[in-house]
Amino acid sequence: MSDIDFLARHAATIPAKIALVSGTRVVDFESLNRRSIQAANVFRKLGCELHDRVAVMSFNSIEGFEISNGLRKVNLVGVPVNYRLRGAEVAYVLNDSGAKVVVAGRELVDFVDAARGGVDHDARFIALGERTPEGWLSYRGLMDEGSDQPPEDSGGGALGASMIYTSGTTGHPKGAWRPNGVNIENVLQVISIFELGESDVHLMCGPGYHSAVSFFSALHQVLGATVVVQPKFDADDALDLIERHRVTTSFMAPTLLQRLVDAQIRNPRDVSSLRALILGAAPCPHALKVRAETAFGRVLWEFYGATETGINTVLRPEDQLRKPGSCGTAVPGQEIRLVGADGAEVADGEPGEFMVRNTWLAEYYQRPDATSKSLHDGFFSVGDVAYRDSEGYYFICDRQVDMVISGGVNVYPAEVEAALHAHPAVLDAAVIGVPDEQWGEAVKAVVQLRPGASATPDELIAFTAERVAGYKKPRSVDFVDELPRDAAGKLLKRRIREPYWAGTGRRI
Repeated sequence: MSDIDFLARHAATIPAKIALVSGTRVVDFESLNRRSIQAANVFRKLGCELHDRVAVMSFNSIEGFEISNGLRKVNLVGVPVNYRLRGAEVAYVLNDSGAKVVVAGRELVDFVDAARGGVDHDARFIALGERTPEGWLSYRGLMDEGSDQPPEDSGGGALGASMIYTSGTTGHPKGAWRPNGVNIENVLQVISIFELGESDVHLMCGPGYHSAVSFFSALHQVLGATVVVQPKFDADDALDLIERHRVTTSFMAPTLLQRLVDAQIRNPRDVSSLRALILGAAPCPHALKVRAETAFGRVLWEFYGATETGINTVLRPEDQLRKPGSCGTAVPGQEIRLVGADGAEVADGEPGEFMVRNTWLAEYYQRPDATSKSLHDGFFSVGDVAYRDSEGYYFICDRQVDMVISGGVNVYPAEVEAALHAHPAVLDAAVIGVPDEQWGEAVKAVVQLRPGASATPDELIAFTAERVAGYKKPRSVDFVDELPRDAAGKLLKRRIREPYWAGTGRRI
């Protein structure tokens, strides 16, 4: 089955079925397959050969699906680029990946063009929009001349090779490299776990450069389901799309879910078609899950995983409120270890570094040092800390790099943040360690309040103290207009910590 080109099969068996919807544009499977073949021939004509990298920096679009499917058909590697990167950050990804071709969306051409001077190798640049800066090629022009005859040496199996860059919250991002793509058995397993089917209508609303956003959209294409493409997330627009197109599934980070719940409470839409809102990328506060079930019903799924390790645990809808803070039980085929500082596995209820061995594992492109540092006896770790309860449910405490050590005692910020999120005035919260002469680090909460809401530091400290052990409660609270998160919803803890540690001569 891994050698079957699913898109070509759909074009032959369900040619008129709607594959993609974006705004007023509707594309059926026959048209998408033909355009993807043209895209494949365009990249081959530009000189791309087996496993060459093609970087794409764009908002979600129909053209993005044409390109990703075209690359798969001729065994080229898509490198999605975070569209929030600028200048040297963009050039770093292009250089590190060795991208032979770089594609930019119409709204992002200027940012990519500004980074061209920092690219250290020959690369061709393609603009998706009408405007092409000097030295650029036009995607539309190239496609107009592209042959729609399948390449003789086409591949097309599974989901294709991939290289997705990690968020880079602690230094330069690293390319998670899978030269052979995702194992087809894993693809079928995920489809089965989340009960996805050909009749589903999937809303792609998060940023496509995020591994899970693109993965779940691709899974629906494998099935021959329809994908509704939202270029950039807007909660009210997303609800309108759910109502209009009778959307059944979507993946999103908790930050987007929070905005969706707020918008639904403010202006209810008919969302009765929804059956699976899949959460990942960051911990989801229990209080948000309660509000989400009120707004949408029992439709929440949550998983834990990483770009490097795939999907490791799943929490089903019936367990969302029964198991507060859990990310679920192990997916079949996962070997999971929770390892303490001494390298030994910890007992149930004790936190340890989450390590996994499976057939998903990626390597870091041209970074054998980083790969070997993350691998221990074949088990891969991205630095997360978790504990397991007696029923086999896993609970992610935090990342090791975010852990606060106060007076020699470990405090995991995610637990304290979850307590703060339960306060009705709190919209967002980050817990960090700040310098303290007596304790080394003191626990501080940085809080964004809901519009029109009010709370005092003492009130929030007392509220948290009722829900966590006394040594974990914040010693101080600062209020901010907005907390920095990336488009995938992850808190940018390094940016939050920096002002507090500036001038201390140490980072922790």
